[in-house]
Amino acid sequence: MMDVESKNTKFIVGVTGGIGAGKSAATDLFEKLGISVVDADIVAREVVTPGQPALQKIVEAFGEQILLSNGTLNRAKLREIIFSNENCKRQLNDIMFPAIREELLYQLSNADSPYVILSAPLLLENGLESYTDRVLVVDVPESIQITRASSRDGVNNEQIKSIIQNQINREQRLEKANDVIDNSHSLDDLSRQVENYHQQYLTLARGKGVNKQDRT
Repeated sequence: MMDVESKNTKFIVGVTGGIGAGKSAATDLFEKLGISVVDADIVAREVVTPGQPALQKIVEAFGEQILLSNGTLNRAKLREIIFSNENCKRQLNDIMFPAIREELLYQLSNADSPYVILSAPLLLENGLESYTDRVLVVDVPESIQITRASSRDGVNNEQIKSIIQNQINREQRLEKANDVIDNSHSLDDLSRQVENYHQQYLTLARGKGVNKQDRT
């Protein structure tokens, strides 16, 4: 699935899953095995910190009103502006997506583990799988998604269902997966599955390195 235009020599595993599926629990386990994780949610916050070009472009587009008194982004105000205005939402996406993509690719290419994970809840929705060699989906039934997410986030079931409906559906996500973790059981079971995939990815990453040397 690797986009040849990215020219990234790293072996990249895209990890995704619906809300409440336990994607973060899985990537935490990969990190404990010494694997670098580039998290798209964290990057999305980093690119709009004070001094970043993306924040300046957002201010130019929407005015100083979207800044708090300390110069950081007023996310609540920005959400209010784009909530019912498709043009504003599109304008924001045109600023954010290139900035996020550039930083993601930078962090992926500079990771120093045998392979690297790109963790993104909207990996497939935003086409980020084009930068990966494999897509690993952390999967649970929708009923478990709702129970876990509402308990974790302290919101009602209807809100969680609304979020689920705005993500790619479970069947589509599984169709696009190269690998699947069933996270509907215990943490020990999740850890065992992560370890198994870790060994597979180490082998695949070594193979990619050998193939690269063969081409040079």
